[in-house]
Amino acid sequence: MFRSRSGRKRTVTTALLAAASLMLTLGACGVQPLTPQDARADAGSDDKGGDGARRVDCAEVKCIALTFDAGPGEDTPHLLDVLKEKQVPATFFLLGSKHVDRYPDVVRRIAAEGHEVANHTWSHRILTDLDESEVREELSRTQDAIGKITGRRPTLMRPPQGRTDGTVSDVSRDLGLAQVLWSITAKDYSTTDSALIRQRVLENAHRDGIILLHDIYDGTVPAVPSIIDELKRRGFTFVTVPELLAPGRAEPGEVYRPERD
Repeated sequence: MFRSRSGRKRTVTTALLAAASLMLTLGACGVQPLTPQDARADAGSDDKGGDGARRVDCAEVKCIALTFDAGPGEDTPHLLDVLKEKQVPATFFLLGSKHVDRYPDVVRRIAAEGHEVANHTWSHRILTDLDESEVREELSRTQDAIGKITGRRPTLMRPPQGRTDGTVSDVSRDLGLAQVLWSITAKDYSTTDSALIRQRVLENAHRDGIILLHDIYDGTVPAVPSIIDELKRRGFTFVTVPELLAPGRAEPGEVYRPERD
C-alpha cells in the first residue's frame, strides 16, 4: 500500500468511495449530531472555546470551515503556502500510517502556522466495522504520533467515511476526541478536474458549513485558491472547526455536523 503516488491514491480512493453517498442516519446508531449553532447556544457567554484565542464571532459573522482529510501528502506544503498567502486557517484531519509518520516536518508546520491538527485514524479502517479495542488502536496510535511531533494531542477526529456509532463515540470520549463530520463535499476522490471541485464546493457553500476536501488528490490543491477567493467575495470568513463552535467547545464523544441552509 502507498508504494507509489498513483497506487496510493487508488487505494485511498477505494477506501473513500462510500463517502460519495454519505446519508448517515446517526440517530439509528444512538448518536445524535450537534450543529455549530447548538455548540454556541450551549456555551456560557464567558467561554471563548477552542484554545481561548477566539478571533471571530460566528453567531454574527458568516463563517465557514475549510477541512482537509487523509494527509499530509506531497501537495500539503504547497497547500500551506496558499493558506498562508490567503491568511486562511484550516483544520487538517491527519492519517497516521504513511502520512503523519512519513511527513513529520509537515505536521509540525501545520501546527506552527496556526491550523488545527486533528485525527483521521491510523490506517483509515471503517471504525464501525471494528471492535472496541481496534477502534481504540486506530485513534490512539495517531494521537500518540501527533502528540510526539507537535507536543499537543488532537481534540478532534473525523471517522473514515463519516461512519460512527455508540462504540466509536465511547472510545472517542475516553480519548478526549470530539467527532467532526461535514456538510459540503466536492467528492474530490472521484475527479482530478479542479474546476469541477471548485464548482461543487461553491454550489453547496453555506453559513456555518464545514467543507471536506483531501490534500492528497491531484485536482484538489489547485482548486483551493479560487475557492477561497470566491467565498471571501461572497462574504464568508474562514475559521477552524474550534472557532466555528466558539464560544462553545467540541465535547469529547459528541458528533458535530452542520445543517444545510
